[in-house]
Amino acid sequence: MACRAADETGAIAGIVDRAVRPIMKQYDVPGIAVAVTVDGRSSFFSYGVASKESGAPVTKDTLFELGSVSKTFTATLVSYAQALGKVSLDDHPGQYVPPLRGSAIDRASLLQLGTYTAGGLPLQFPDSVADDATMIAYFRQWKPSAAPGAQRRYSNPSLGLFGHMGALALGRGFADAMETEIFPKLGLGDSHVRVPEAAMARYAWGYTKAGKPVRVNPGMFDAQAYGVKSTAADLIRYVEAHLRPESLDGPIRRAVEGTHVGYFKIGEMVQGLGWEQYPYPVSLERLLAGNSATMATQPQPATPLAPPQAPARPTLFNKTGSTNGFASYVAFVPERRIGIVMLANKNVPVPARITAAHAVLEHLAATGEDGRSRR
Repeated sequence: MACRAADETGAIAGIVDRAVRPIMKQYDVPGIAVAVTVDGRSSFFSYGVASKESGAPVTKDTLFELGSVSKTFTATLVSYAQALGKVSLDDHPGQYVPPLRGSAIDRASLLQLGTYTAGGLPLQFPDSVADDATMIAYFRQWKPSAAPGAQRRYSNPSLGLFGHMGALALGRGFADAMETEIFPKLGLGDSHVRVPEAAMARYAWGYTKAGKPVRVNPGMFDAQAYGVKSTAADLIRYVEAHLRPESLDGPIRRAVEGTHVGYFKIGEMVQGLGWEQYPYPVSLERLLAGNSATMATQPQPATPLAPPQAPARPTLFNKTGSTNGFASYVAFVPERRIGIVMLANKNVPVPARITAAHAVLEHLAATGEDGRSRR
């Protein structure tokens, strides 16, 4: 068995190499960390450097900015608050932020905020929104472009308010709730909203298109929308929790399972809380379409799933993430017990990430942990 496992790890390494090395060359990426899991066995592949200045190599324990993959953690926090009976997805913002009572945003539900269907909130806040007072003023004057639940428009303000309400329901600050409740209950000891001083030496530098070192800037609801930093080792544990939520206890298990429920059909993609879903197997073309710039920047008609549903067939869950200097992609298929994490310290284009990950997942789907064909 040990020989077979080693052979399979070697085969995966070859697939990952062929997927990752061209990306590093084409986009001049300093470093990439990849983790895969198949049938409960994880493998790690590290490339390049975490810092061009120091030459520190990327490892499975290098901290990367996750960008919008953070939204899946925010969804887990709100789902956890729901599992504890602290919040309902039918709640409205004014129940937690009284100054918003009676405003247009108060017509949207927590669920609609968490699925980007609140009525047309933009991708980003204006630069003038910098604190709670200006955030509340912004939402009070906001005018929707669609009825709640009618269209999906991907939005950091929408997801940010969703997470803010979840943390208020728990009676905690968002970062505190994430770092002292959600991460520990998921078994994640090296994921952070606020990177501790002891871990700073492992925090990679990101790089702009011009090759300048950069890290994420603070912003309104940054923690909720794009603020988590994690490692390939921790993120693959997170994926494994999604592959086998029965391994978790009580409310955190129900929280993870809650993020697997689909609420809206958007073209050929189903939007849940945090994760985006596709019937599996899924073609590369369909995956690219669902993660296209058009999906990220333009409103799309949304069809509610009534009732909301857990997947009835094999399903691929995925999420991309980016900051100015980092790129991430996470995808997994619970029914096949396969998953992949890709982390880079440069903003690699989404199609390149997905193409590489899809090739690796196709290999994982075809072979089990013992190297035997699954097909």
